[in-house]
Amino acid sequence: MKREYPKRPIPGVGVVVFNGEKILLIKRNKEPKAAEWSIPGGAQDLGETLTECAMREVNEETGIKIENITLLKAVDYIDKDENNDIRFHYSLIDYMADYKSGDLVAGDDVLDAKWVHINDFKSYNLWQETIDLIEDAIVHRRSK
Repeated sequence: MKREYPKRPIPGVGVVVFNGEKILLIKRNKEPKAAEWSIPGGAQDLGETLTECAMREVNEETGIKIENITLLKAVDYIDKDENNDIRFHYSLIDYMADYKSGDLVAGDDVLDAKWVHINDFKSYNLWQETIDLIEDAIVHRRSK
């Protein structure tokens, strides 16, 4: 299915990954939101569970493995063009997880990847939904 001007929403995942008091951010290499900071994630493949998608996308984009994957919430990303036609529509299922292993390396589909202290992530000009998600993940993690 084509991603730009799709015929239906595309399911995908996003993952707030914790490593101590740091979270993982990636700088996107593709539209939508190319060259912007975000959390790792991407579109689900046919036959792949959502959890498998979360693990695969984090690994492909950053070279790391995750564990303790926990569902947080679902959000829609709908981007319309100047004619009000839907350019992108993703139904995003968002998780939180813990760093398990691996060396952080930006994959082919990201421009950069870095660990950012939880007190500093708002300085990365994130989409408001991503800010809200990270804040929810921090609260959820502290309540455990």
